[in-house]
Amino acid sequence: MPPRRVVLDTNVLISAALMPASVPARLMQALLQSSRLVFAEPTFAELQTRLWRPKFDRYISVEARRRLLIDLSAVAEWVRLPDGPAPRLSRDADDDVFIQAALAAGADWLVSGDADLLDVPGALGLCILSPRQALDRCHHG
Repeated sequence: MPPRRVVLDTNVLISAALMPASVPARLMQALLQSSRLVFAEPTFAELQTRLWRPKFDRYISVEARRRLLIDLSAVAEWVRLPDGPAPRLSRDADDDVFIQAALAAGADWLVSGDADLLDVPGALGLCILSPRQALDRCHHG
């Protein structure tokens, strides 16, 4: 069976980086062992922009942030988003890029703690999970 392909929303990745014992951190560890993390250029750019915000300086060192971005970039499966204007897929247009990345990759899961993404109807053919739901599925099939 090929590895599961997973898009993680920025909030999940930052939570994992800031809180090593958290559900998002445990999920990321499980996924790195059994799955492929999928990024598109805009989803990775959002992570970079948010992770470098000064408000995180007291929680995570510059070196740890730099290393995280390098490591994620190295293990990621990269997808290209379709050209042209993107259709509106969720209540928050900023979240649409994660849906587009998941669709472009044929991802098995899109994982987010964002209610706007979690409430997207399943009609798009995506399995959108919270970090807890995804971690439970990692452990129980």
